[in-house]
Amino acid sequence: MARLTSLHALALALAATTFAPAAMAETREDSAPVTKPASASENIGDIKPPVAAKRPHTYTVHGITVEDPYDWLYDKSYPTVDDAQVLDHLKAENAYFEAQMEGRKALTEALFAEMRARIKEEDSTVPQKDGDYLYWSEFEEGAQYRKHYRKPVAGGEAELLIDENALAEGQEYFRLGAASVSQNGRFLAYATDTSGGERYTARIKDLVTGEHLPDVLENLRGDLVWVKGDTALVYGPSTEEWRTLEAKMHVIGTPVESDVTLYKEEDQSFGVGTGLSAQEDWLIIATGDNETSEVRLVPASDPTAAPILVRPRKKGVEYGVDVRDGELWVWTNEDHINFRLAKAKLGTPGEWQTVIPGSDDFYLTGFELFKGFFVTEGRLNGLDQIQLRQYADPAQITPVTFPEPSYTAGLSSNPEYDVATLRLSYQSMVTPGTVYDYDVATASLTRLKTQEIPSGYDASQYVSQRLTITARDGTQVPVSVLMRRDRAEILKKAGIEGPGPLHLYAYGAYGYAVPPGFSTSRLSLVDRGFAYAIAHIRGGDDLGRRWYLGGKLFERRNTFNDFVDAGRGLIAAGYTAEGMVTASGGSAGGELMGAVINQDPAQYGAVVAHVPFVDVVGTMLNAKLPLTPGEWQEWGNPITDKAAFAYMLSYSPYDQVSAKAYPPLLVTAGLNDPRVTYWEPAKWVAKLRELKTDDNLLLLKTNMGAGHGGQSGRWNSLKETAEEFAFILWQMGMAPKAAGE
Repeated sequence: MARLTSLHALALALAATTFAPAAMAETREDSAPVTKPASASENIGDIKPPVAAKRPHTYTVHGITVEDPYDWLYDKSYPTVDDAQVLDHLKAENAYFEAQMEGRKALTEALFAEMRARIKEEDSTVPQKDGDYLYWSEFEEGAQYRKHYRKPVAGGEAELLIDENALAEGQEYFRLGAASVSQNGRFLAYATDTSGGERYTARIKDLVTGEHLPDVLENLRGDLVWVKGDTALVYGPSTEEWRTLEAKMHVIGTPVESDVTLYKEEDQSFGVGTGLSAQEDWLIIATGDNETSEVRLVPASDPTAAPILVRPRKKGVEYGVDVRDGELWVWTNEDHINFRLAKAKLGTPGEWQTVIPGSDDFYLTGFELFKGFFVTEGRLNGLDQIQLRQYADPAQITPVTFPEPSYTAGLSSNPEYDVATLRLSYQSMVTPGTVYDYDVATASLTRLKTQEIPSGYDASQYVSQRLTITARDGTQVPVSVLMRRDRAEILKKAGIEGPGPLHLYAYGAYGYAVPPGFSTSRLSLVDRGFAYAIAHIRGGDDLGRRWYLGGKLFERRNTFNDFVDAGRGLIAAGYTAEGMVTASGGSAGGELMGAVINQDPAQYGAVVAHVPFVDVVGTMLNAKLPLTPGEWQEWGNPITDKAAFAYMLSYSPYDQVSAKAYPPLLVTAGLNDPRVTYWEPAKWVAKLRELKTDDNLLLLKTNMGAGHGGQSGRWNSLKETAEEFAFILWQMGMAPKAAGE
């Protein structure tokens, strides 16, 4: 069904605009030579890194002129990338990556084999009831992708709904997006992406006949929501700039050209998402950016009816809604930074009466309504909380408790409104993913499944700690650490005296809290003597909304400082030593990697930056790009705000590369990535090659047929993790020697 979970988090797509920065003056010269790849006659071990051509290019904003000689790597026909010179350069970088990693193939394969051995190849999810059916998915042995099934609750044979492996056959990339079964159980709408560009194509399968209907919806994003008695689908089409500005309705069996626009957003920085209310009687149409929300309601039985505007948008006010028995429930930050829960009558939807007030201690992250009770989720002292509450007395809390001092937990899939048990998920850095049913009447947990590790796993051999490290401004930054209990013995056998290596990970943006969860692949470092740490730095909302706001806009440098100081604090505490910290992050976390190696390169022995957002100034000045205008609330608008431009320029990793020694660095990119465009990492690597004064290895790998998430398929993705870990172990001197070394 299409019941929405975490209604406040309706897919408010990060958006962008189409106007050009009028204040920007440009000069460029395109006659310079292009990339000169290493000669094919060179010995593989002596292959030289590609040297990108420098072409004079400057732009001037607010009276400040910036040189950008690698701007030519941005193919101006994007999202089409067909500039032969650009492609030749990326291919040359890939060839250099392959040549340098050639001697690590045995290690990569060994890591891949041990990571794969920890994954149960033939596995399935716990079936979940939704209406007359139980739904689940399965991996078959050796398969890259899932199969999705259902069977009648009353008994009967399993029915194959979607075989992702069949859909992925012959495709370099495949991802299943939204999938929604009609309320009568007959039709399945599902969307697929075969490029990594996150522009999905939706089809409708008749589950009675097994045939596909002729209806095809192209170039869409977001959910597929059944309405109007299962005769129509609501979806979000993507604009040419990869923005979702409309909620459209397609009536099954009619031409797509006649689809009706239910809502169209005029603000190019906002994004539109849709879903159903708890009782599936209202269609919720939400629009917003990173700091402002606006929601409309229309009857699911009559989606073209005049919408109810809950409350007009007000800058800085976020809210999300659900409806129960004709009463509106509202989650909002209007009165408190950590959000409150309120109610209103549908006749006066903007008159919100507080049900649960905001709290300085408890960060309310969401709620979910059920027939006999409701659930609030949040964090207390950085730890996940699940709280059951009664409608008659919302202040009375029944918490779901867990035994470990550090963990991550939350509601799992709970598609039905009238339930007596809740499906929950739980894990920690030492406890594999576990699925529970929680009996509401008895407040008891029943374990349904714990992630199985076929090659063996003994949790007692590992220890997880939660530390606080003092940042330079006095802020106490939490850090979660995982280690082997016998780490000292492992390091001694490896010939490492004193503090051993430590891998430090973080994200630090958009209010995303990195959970202290379980990872089977992480064990390949930990079992070799690494400590593995997650820094819960500002920019995430680990400690509440203020923690997030303390790392955005003009507070952005706090994020980088927290990460550097967390590493320094771990060194001072004896967990590791200078030059023995390895680090990784992706996307905005890749920006973090770029900033910290500019600030404190000596700390790190190796760094991996996945699809890194490093050309901050160039991207935020380019309003044609998919995410840019929607991101101005997160980073600032350098086009209109001189102070924002100057501040951004002061930390933008690409702009702050200088002539000094940098640690060994592995960088990844996706040619079809709409979130962090491929040229950001390509330009950054080119500039690093030009200016860095060391001989440390610098590698760039661009997935030529994938996007932001790297390669698809569970084994392809795992192989890339093995490559990353092989690079780290190699650079830390912990890899077997290759032939000729």
